[in-house]
Amino acid sequence: MKPQARATLGHNSGEQPRKPFPSKMIMQLFELWNLTTEEQLELLGKDCHARANLTRYRQPGASFGSNRDLLERVGHLLAIHQSLRIIFPDNRELVYLWPKTRNSHFSYKTPIEVMQEYGYTGLLMIRAYLDRERGV
Repeated sequence: MKPQARATLGHNSGEQPRKPFPSKMIMQLFELWNLTTEEQLELLGKDCHARANLTRYRQPGASFGSNRDLLERVGHLLAIHQSLRIIFPDNRELVYLWPKTRNSHFSYKTPIEVMQEYGYTGLLMIRAYLDRERGV
């Protein structure tokens, strides 16, 4: 099949192009989690020299664009936050402290350290752990 034909098939198959995801929400979450610049970049799968990206993401109306890896990471981070709000409905302070709190389930590493050490797989590990805690 020709490359042009493949592109046309994908477009006609009812698949909607992804809308740019606003970056404001995740940048606010990073502030609430009290993450360093390096931690933020690592969770987004960015190189430590990509600090300009964070500045751009903080601008009013900024979005993450359509980078699939980045959007999937953001989706997992927001799901982690949502799970924490469900698990600790009456303790917002714990919701925001938990990601940087050492945890025996992670060999006494913090969830942030796990996500940094294992990258995308670490995000999945933390999300799966919280899903189990919620009984999902």
